[in-house]
Amino acid sequence: MRGGERQRLILERARAQGAVDVRGLAEELAVSPETVRRDLRVLEAHGVLRRTRGGAYPLQPRAHETSPDPRTRALVPEKRRIAAAAAGLLGPAETVFVDEGSTAELVAEALPGGRPLTVLTPALGAARRLSGRENVTVLLLGGQVRGSTRSTAGPWVDRMLSGFVVDLAYLSAAGISLEHGVTTPDPGVARTKARVMRMSRRQVLCVAHTGFGAVSFHRFAAPGEFDAIVTDSGLPASRARSFTRAGYRVLRV
Repeated sequence: MRGGERQRLILERARAQGAVDVRGLAEELAVSPETVRRDLRVLEAHGVLRRTRGGAYPLQPRAHETSPDPRTRALVPEKRRIAAAAAGLLGPAETVFVDEGSTAELVAEALPGGRPLTVLTPALGAARRLSGRENVTVLLLGGQVRGSTRSTAGPWVDRMLSGFVVDLAYLSAAGISLEHGVTTPDPGVARTKARVMRMSRRQVLCVAHTGFGAVSFHRFAAPGEFDAIVTDSGLPASRARSFTRAGYRVLRV
């Protein structure tokens, strides 16, 4: 495969998944990690990627959120495993916050039935999945509907959240790194997520392996603030151990 074709494929992967890692690309493309790093340097010079330690993320999706459809189609088996494991952490919680994003929407679907549960969410998809359940009360947070994520956002959401305390919050993120914490592209969304961190008793971060090492524009939490970080087995064990050694609870599923 020629360099130009390889770089095009890398950029497509980054835009579809939200981030890429050097080791995974090297295995997929059957090239050395140094070749991948050289391709990433070329793409960064063209202004379409930003390199991170061990990988890269696409600049346009991080600065301007795109339609959720590509993210919904990407890594679906991995996200379903994450969702099932995260739902298994529900414990005795009776009130739950479910964040926006395709993985969080799958968490909503995976929440166990047969027991009373009150769910707060800004995500239209999560509300739709839960609204038909007999024992579940769904509170859809009101605000401006963001077409990019099919969720509500803005000061109305924050004002509604200020009146609640929930037992458990399932949160999503665009990126997570030891150096820069847990990040998301939009400043308003970052404020909402930070508020949720404060008004919940337990917090679980649900993020695919492609989010590790990625850094977005606005930080809303540190990895250590979460009771658990649930990801898929695509995250190399060595990288997971680096978070574990730093004192974070990382679950690979």
